Amino acid sequence: MIDGWKWDSSLFKGASAYYERGRLPYAPGFVEALAKLLELDGTGRLLDVGCGPGNVTLALAPLFGEAVGLDPDEDMLAEAQRQAVRRGVTNARWVTGRAEDLPAGLGVFRTAVFANSFHWMDRDQVAATVFAMLEPGGAFVHMSDLKDASGESVELSLPESAPHPAPPKTEIRDLVRRYLGPVRRAGQGTLPNGTPNREDLVLARAGFENFERHVVPAGQVVERTADDLVAWVYSLSNSVPYLFGDRLADFERDLRLLLQEASPDNCFTELVPATEMMTWRKPQDAV
Repeated sequence: MIDGWKWDSSLFKGASAYYERGRLPYAPGFVEALAKLLELDGTGRLLDVGCGPGNVTLALAPLFGEAVGLDPDEDMLAEAQRQAVRRGVTNARWVTGRAEDLPAGLGVFRTAVFANSFHWMDRDQVAATVFAMLEPGGAFVHMSDLKDASGESVELSLPESAPHPAPPKTEIRDLVRRYLGPVRRAGQGTLPNGTPNREDLVLARAGFENFERHVVPAGQVVERTADDLVAWVYSLSNSVPYLFGDRLADFERDLRLLLQEASPDNCFTELVPATEMMTWRKPQDAV
């Protein structure tokens, strides 16, 4: 878990309505890459821990007999269920709870996925619990946007042929800080020490082995509107709408002015980031 921060239920309060529109997707091809890597064949069970609105759960569900998404935010799970109905996914179910509540009577799984979620948890506790929940040879999968050495997402440079400018993300972050203060917010608390890394050490302590790292390339051009970028801001834990209180309308006005100054037609171009997948295995002889 992030040092100096205490989990609370308001972490992503109000964000679920903005995820689908605001967040860029994982790299196209991550499903096929994971299926090949883990030799998935439509059997076994998937556990997606911290599943949010179910984007990864639903994408991977066809590779398993059953997919279970776990998240403490009921609004996120309601959105996941809506998306499951919309996409015709019938083998997914949703469980309200924190990762620290596991095993929660959920049974045994072939694969456990953590997509941009593991850093919010008591990592040693959760890794040890998930180790016990996996079948022998089962996989622990950590997914995220590709990071640089400092832990920041790698942002690709737009080609000269891009039809619109890149979103002014540095200026957007500066605007959020002007309204919410210099230390990144996270629910009722702040994140003074950044996001933890060294998942390899955490997983080794839990008993996992056979680490592999895979990068799924992306770079596809995506056109984004000002409304998409407003949704992106509101989907982030450090700028969910309720954090702004009675200044929300003022913040959104200033945000839209900033976006219009950056692109008068309110259109932007982004590149889908590469996806990093790190996997570990439970030994075949482990119980």
